[in-house]
Amino acid sequence: MAFDASKGGAAMPLVSVLIPAFNHERFVQQCLDSVLEDPYPAKELIIIDDGSTDRTGEIITDWVATHCMELPIEYVRRDNKGIAATLNELVVRASGEFLRPGASDDYLLPGGLEAQVHYLLAHPSKEAVIGDSIVVDRGGNKLHDSGMCDLHGANKNLYRSDEGIRRAVISQWAVGGPVALIRKSALDTVVRWSEGLRIEDWDLFLRLAARDALGFIDVSVCAYRVHGANLSMTRNTATRVVNLVESKQVALRRESLFDEPYRTLLRAQSHYIEAKISFLQRRPWNLLVHLMIYLWLVMVSKTRLPSVRPDTEEA
Repeated sequence: MAFDASKGGAAMPLVSVLIPAFNHERFVQQCLDSVLEDPYPAKELIIIDDGSTDRTGEIITDWVATHCMELPIEYVRRDNKGIAATLNELVVRASGEFLRPGASDDYLLPGGLEAQVHYLLAHPSKEAVIGDSIVVDRGGNKLHDSGMCDLHGANKNLYRSDEGIRRAVISQWAVGGPVALIRKSALDTVVRWSEGLRIEDWDLFLRLAARDALGFIDVSVCAYRVHGANLSMTRNTATRVVNLVESKQVALRRESLFDEPYRTLLRAQSHYIEAKISFLQRRPWNLLVHLMIYLWLVMVSKTRLPSVRPDTEEA
């Protein structure tokens, strides 16, 4: 579907901005305002309140009533089903050629949608493109200019080629916040988000990276908010262990999707995750064993020649 987005008559592809909202009464209005204020003209907004127990639902209802004539909006309130199930339901409801999954505590930065749309139009073999983010605190004050580099310590240069993206997604996951634009058609080939997972984003992007279907633009497309309740940044030991156990299961489950040397590198990553679990559980011998296996597998991966892929292109 395309909207006539300019006076000159050039049709721009419709982008569906997908917002799963849950208990973000302090932040959700800025999130919604940022969608409205982004200058990209051909967009719709789909929101699901996933069983919020605070005033998130009421704030969204008032916002929709105020702005429903300014862009197409669909809003659903229902009981809690979890983030992956909510994202999958949002996809079913979307009409756009491109999907922009969001988060109700973060917000879009102007120009990000247009930059990502232009990338995917210029790279038809790519099924999704990620950008960078700025990092802000609860009050919206900037903490970092680059979520990838400053918050996660990533080497952004890795994301500039297919080979680098595979390595980065496996070993240096640094995608913070809602920074992806995805072709809706792609989610039919990678089976969308895996319901029941807490780290559904890594699982999805591993599947995309294995297909060389993921691209990157060095543009800050959103603001990622750090506010003390982010699931990925929890300090609770038990929760961290649960998240790491799930990460290891994802790594082992997706290993078969990759050719060498990335298959061995993903197996190495599963041992690195196990080493983190051992550290949190204060099991020093297990920590040592898994670190040694991890280092050995990383060395092995460097000796295994990559499989030749036809039509590989720079990301």
